[in-house]
Amino acid sequence: MVALSALDEHALKELIADELGAVRDRSLGLTTGVLDGAELTAQVSPLMSPLVWDLAHVGNYEELWLLRAAAGIDPMRPEIDTLYDAFEHPRAERPSLPLLPPEEARAYISTVRAKVLDSLGRVRFDPREPLTAGGFVYGMVVQHEHQHDETMLATHQLRRGAPALLDPPGGAGERRAPAAGEVLVEAGPFVMGASDDPWAYDNERPGHVVDLPAYHIDTEPVTNAAYLAFMEDGGYDRPDWWTPAGWEWRDSSGKRAPAFWSREGTRWVRRRFGRVEDVPPDEAVQHVCWYEADAYARWAGKRLPTEAEWEKAAAWGPGADRARRYPWGDEYAEGRANLGQRLLRPSSAGAFPDGESAYGVRRLVGDVWEWTATDFHGYPGFRSFPYKEYSEVFFGPDYKVLRGGSWATHPLAARNTFRNWDHPIRRQIFAGFRCARDAA
Repeated sequence: MVALSALDEHALKELIADELGAVRDRSLGLTTGVLDGAELTAQVSPLMSPLVWDLAHVGNYEELWLLRAAAGIDPMRPEIDTLYDAFEHPRAERPSLPLLPPEEARAYISTVRAKVLDSLGRVRFDPREPLTAGGFVYGMVVQHEHQHDETMLATHQLRRGAPALLDPPGGAGERRAPAAGEVLVEAGPFVMGASDDPWAYDNERPGHVVDLPAYHIDTEPVTNAAYLAFMEDGGYDRPDWWTPAGWEWRDSSGKRAPAFWSREGTRWVRRRFGRVEDVPPDEAVQHVCWYEADAYARWAGKRLPTEAEWEKAAAWGPGADRARRYPWGDEYAEGRANLGQRLLRPSSAGAFPDGESAYGVRRLVGDVWEWTATDFHGYPGFRSFPYKEYSEVFFGPDYKVLRGGSWATHPLAARNTFRNWDHPIRRQIFAGFRCARDAA
């Protein structure tokens, strides 16, 4: 993908139309022809919405921002706004709401999309108007739908029953082991956050200088085999590896392995989208919560990287004077990361060698969201835009930052500055981790 700032308004609108089409194809592919109507309206877990809620929600969000706010078009279905407001109704109660049934939801989002495409040519991308400058609000809506597609994939993973999603053909391609298990990132300042990306979210801004001491960071995410070694060494049974809150979670939850793992005789197996298969030893471990990641790091004699350490390892490099948008460069390159459902699972150690950062760190984007040691907060000079409920209401110690995206994340939401966050107990998300340690 070329730099958005390099496109004139006509070319940018063509790209927006293409991206709107691509994300809608993805949403429909997760909800049309793969499950029956009852499964679309069912709730597989109180942690997740029914799939039909997500489907109509992305259309309602699109109507709010691209028709009403950007194009000045009167509301189509104002009576459903509260049904699809994520802050009005927690996920656990959404099945009891009078939601649009699947066919009506599809018709609604289709009508919204037709009006959006019809009005796109009339909307001016005035650089003095923050909502439309650089096509920001359109990028926000596209990324929002991709984020809900990843949420829908998590719902698919939680559902029981026959497989509904098939593994795509092909694989991760070449595998080549990194030169070392960890690399040294030298001390010094770097610019953290987004400075000139027109589609970056408010929580990525403003770009600011952070001066870090030297540290070591793993060149690869922690694998299933490495995590299994922690388990077999009594990792879940020794409180000295756990924070007090983590040990309390371990006691109350009864968890002793990553989510979806179970033991069959001497084998560890996992359930993945309706299939039961041996746990692949070389894949990046996923479906672990922050407490588990933190305990593993302590057991290994290391720690989780801070958010700033993660971003410097991804975006900077020896002698650099500017950040990269992706670990390998400024433009997205197909085949350098496990993103966008290229696989329905993490790749194995050594995969995607051409996607390493200037420091030689691998698979920083794609595969698994990586837990960091950092609480979610705004950067110095943070300003909420265009609404506080995207970022600001989540600031504080209740949420930990995740970085890098997973195999389920679209490249549009996997730039080096993109920030995700969740409660430290969350395991249904496609999250793993890598470790870091102070330089001696």
